[in-house]
Amino acid sequence: MTESASDRFGAVMDRVTAACERSRRDPSQVTLIGASKSQPLDRMQAAWDAGLAIFGENRVQEALVKMDQLPSAVEWHLIGPLQSNKARKVVPRFAAVHSIDRTKIALVLDGEARKLGARLQGFLEVNLGGEPTKHGFEADALIDRAGPLADLEGLEIVGLMAIPPFEPEAERMRGWFRKLRQLRDELCSRAEWTRCPGYLSMGMSHDFEIAIEEGATHIRVGTALFGSRPQTGTDRQKGE
Repeated sequence: MTESASDRFGAVMDRVTAACERSRRDPSQVTLIGASKSQPLDRMQAAWDAGLAIFGENRVQEALVKMDQLPSAVEWHLIGPLQSNKARKVVPRFAAVHSIDRTKIALVLDGEARKLGARLQGFLEVNLGGEPTKHGFEADALIDRAGPLADLEGLEIVGLMAIPPFEPEAERMRGWFRKLRQLRDELCSRAEWTRCPGYLSMGMSHDFEIAIEEGATHIRVGTALFGSRPQTGTDRQKGE
């Protein structure tokens, strides 16, 4: 029997609630983001109908097309890498950017937001494992490099995001999530960051329960909500 979108959404929310109970947290402190890269519109609409309120997209152009075909009340977050020349398309349509991986991108987004009189939320992406194939601030350099971004007018840095090195056993992800939380604590202890809410965007389908137990405030869940994403010809060539 095929699992419905409502079944998948309910199962994820049950797992969120259970993880919060184990860590003595209120489930309202955890924001669920549907990682909808390459997902068909009918699956996204079904997830929305089931109760999912936020979609997270990796590619700006793909997201813009979907925005015009899904309910206007959907909240959109950018969770993939952003090129500076696309920042002007992001600010008017997205509520948050989770993938601010360098100072330049933060300043460009701030400038575009100020032009529009808008206020955009942003997460600083940290490359916790120092992996050459991933984006993000180096963990050891984050505190110093983030300093100039503490009091921007258009872009509000609200916390940190990471996609840690993959561990086959979800429990082994705990140390990476703990490291991001410790970085957050260090950042927010600085005088210039006292107004930062200190959100933590971490955890995906494989490990979001561990992430919640370690303090995640935003989880980015794809497969568990939508099922496996359809493979394109390019994906098959990459073996994805």
